[in-house]
Amino acid sequence: MLRITPQSKTRRQRVSDQPPRGLDTLPDDWRSLLKRWARRGGDSRWETLKGDAGVGRQNLAQALLDWLLNNGWVVLTEKFERAEWWPYRVQFLEPATLRAALGIADADAMAANWQTLRDALPPDTPLLDALDALPPKTALARADLATALARWQLEQRSGTQRDFALFARGATKAVTSAEWAWLALATDLAAWGIERHTPLLLVAAPVTLRLPQGVLDLAACADFCALTPTTLAAATSADGTPARWHLVENRTSFERVARTRAADAGMIWLPGFPPGWWREAVAHLLTLAPAPAAIACDPDPAGIAIALQAGALWQAAGLDWQPWHMDIATLQGVPSRSALNAWDQTRIAQLAQNALPDSLSALLGYMREHNVKGEQEGVL
Repeated sequence: MLRITPQSKTRRQRVSDQPPRGLDTLPDDWRSLLKRWARRGGDSRWETLKGDAGVGRQNLAQALLDWLLNNGWVVLTEKFERAEWWPYRVQFLEPATLRAALGIADADAMAANWQTLRDALPPDTPLLDALDALPPKTALARADLATALARWQLEQRSGTQRDFALFARGATKAVTSAEWAWLALATDLAAWGIERHTPLLLVAAPVTLRLPQGVLDLAACADFCALTPTTLAAATSADGTPARWHLVENRTSFERVARTRAADAGMIWLPGFPPGWWREAVAHLLTLAPAPAAIACDPDPAGIAIALQAGALWQAAGLDWQPWHMDIATLQGVPSRSALNAWDQTRIAQLAQNALPDSLSALLGYMREHNVKGEQEGVL
């Protein structure tokens, strides 16, 4: 039953006497249009709502309006023109309930949820200002990228955008183009070790790689070469092999050692926790030029974990590897040392459960006992 309330000689309101009924029986096209109407806020001119239906769908809009009116969802204001009453303004009676029934997040609730999450984030979380500038719904959806950046930096990782997407969300394509564009505007991704372009394996060795299109003499470089993963993957064989592969984590240290290396030494830059492309490239290189490894990382809990991950490639290839400049004497002699943080303590507890080379086990115990860690630069 509709109740009619005159407002003037040319205006009136119509509303149902019954409370709003459920939306379960609405056809899909009606429901889709109703979502667009509900997102407008709940009080709109009829011509605006009718326009949302699109060309040729005016009858659908009118049918949906009649249903909403008869089922208690709207108050319809009509104007008297050309001897008839015409819809003029539509006001939803319970817009919050309607949005919830349609699966549309309530703006106030979304803002409250964002504020709750915002308050729970550590104050040094990256991109907080950039998140604050977004609508609450978007900020909620992207907050995990900010926290993932913090973990990525803490774990000293580097890699491609797909590596970061896999790290942050468990799938290489889980970060959208819009989210990458926002990240690029909000921060310098390269400074975080996240590269958009093809990554490069930095290597120096007395090795000549044979490829379908020619040969690459790595020893011809004055310091080191930068090979794309695709280039290295195309190599079918190699002439020569180093006496030992030396892996160095710190980039400055790597470059310095690469320039002063012995003629029979091989050098590979280890970019923090080894990303997928790096592991694949180095694994292939080991099939072409197998040799034992000496691995040098920061004398800290993360450095030990990095060395173990890199060393696993040599173990898988049946080759020996040993820590290099990762012992108590090295830590005592580094110019840059600092106290352990909570993350370090957690990492130490995890590492202590593994079978470690003797020097790493001793280094781990020393760090825990003396609450200290160090950086590689200044040693190599």
